[in-house]
Amino acid sequence: MKICVLGLGYIGLPTAAMLAIHNNDVVGVDINNERLEEIKKLDFAEVDLKSVVSAALNSNKLKLSNKPEKADVYIICVPTPIDESKRCDLSYLKKAIEDIKPYLEDDNLIIIESTVPPGTTEEIYKELSKEKNIFMAYCPERVLPGNILRELIENDRVIGGINRESSILAKKVYECFVKGKLYLTDAKTAEMVKLMENTYRDVNIALANEFAKICEELKINVWEAIKLANNHPRVNILNPGPGVGGHCIPVDPWFIVEKSKEAKLIKVAREVNDSMPLFVVNKIKKIVDNGNISILGVAYKGNVDDIRESPALKIVEELLNLGYSVKCHDPKVKKFKYKLYNLRECLKDSDLIVILADHEEYKNLPIKEIGELVRSKNILDTRNIIDREEWERFGFKTYLLGDGNEA
Repeated sequence: MKICVLGLGYIGLPTAAMLAIHNNDVVGVDINNERLEEIKKLDFAEVDLKSVVSAALNSNKLKLSNKPEKADVYIICVPTPIDESKRCDLSYLKKAIEDIKPYLEDDNLIIIESTVPPGTTEEIYKELSKEKNIFMAYCPERVLPGNILRELIENDRVIGGINRESSILAKKVYECFVKGKLYLTDAKTAEMVKLMENTYRDVNIALANEFAKICEELKINVWEAIKLANNHPRVNILNPGPGVGGHCIPVDPWFIVEKSKEAKLIKVAREVNDSMPLFVVNKIKKIVDNGNISILGVAYKGNVDDIRESPALKIVEELLNLGYSVKCHDPKVKKFKYKLYNLRECLKDSDLIVILADHEEYKNLPIKEIGELVRSKNILDTRNIIDREEWERFGFKTYLLGDGNEA
């Protein structure tokens, strides 16, 4: 079977590689030539993914290209961001469809993995089926950055065909490497399932973040309160943080809001989570009204190199607008909008250290040496990962998001 995978990002590349090592002829397509060179050099963080991509390329089962080819199956994994009005930007998806049109033949199968509003797959099929007798399905990914390959193999998948035959054909594609269960449904339901999964998480994070704001106001340590509340057998409150990042959670709920007037709770939860970076900046302003800020962690969460929708970007930009001097450090991230410094340079002459990502490297920082580098011994932990007593033993004033103690 020949398969053309369009979009070689966090999902497209491992999908293409897995299909290739399971004896399919795969063309991996990305219009970004720089990305193609990165893949050839195996220039990405996940070690397991490197070995699988290397094996796929060396076997000649995976070919890289900047344009599609004739194939039996087309899998589309391109970005679907939100635009300024919080609506889904389908331009990348529409371009991918246009790019494969010259190669489409009767009985080809098109699978969309990109996250889309409900009804999108049906709309695309209606247009394409006017010209060709094709099959089409929607099959969303369910993986976690930092653990992509294992979850791609082991997690259950939902496959939504435009008709029953499309679902069955798509199932045959994935069952060559997916060990999890493959659930068949219709395309519109599969699209909604993907959005519901990430919206569920977003709403729960928003509750934790709102608790953090309330506890700041009432001078209660939210972390202790959450820990005690979670002793209840039917309660599992998540941890608050500086904002919600990544490709899915801060984006997908808006696709439901776009389609339904009933998405009121979902919209409010999104607004709560989107407000957290400014909440962190306001806390910073109360600690130091000017000076040098050291940002530790620009990835959207700990132990990944993913900066998509990272709250760090909004926080840095707002601090710069307010006149602060800002330096950033991240042991995982290679590219960021603003310059990344090594740890020593980032902390030198700092007036406030702000931890935004809970990387393992930040849990055991050399406190004594850091105390000799900074100008003012202040640290704000938005992830609750430092030993506050130990930092205070070395003369630092420690602040915690949601701890109720103002500067």
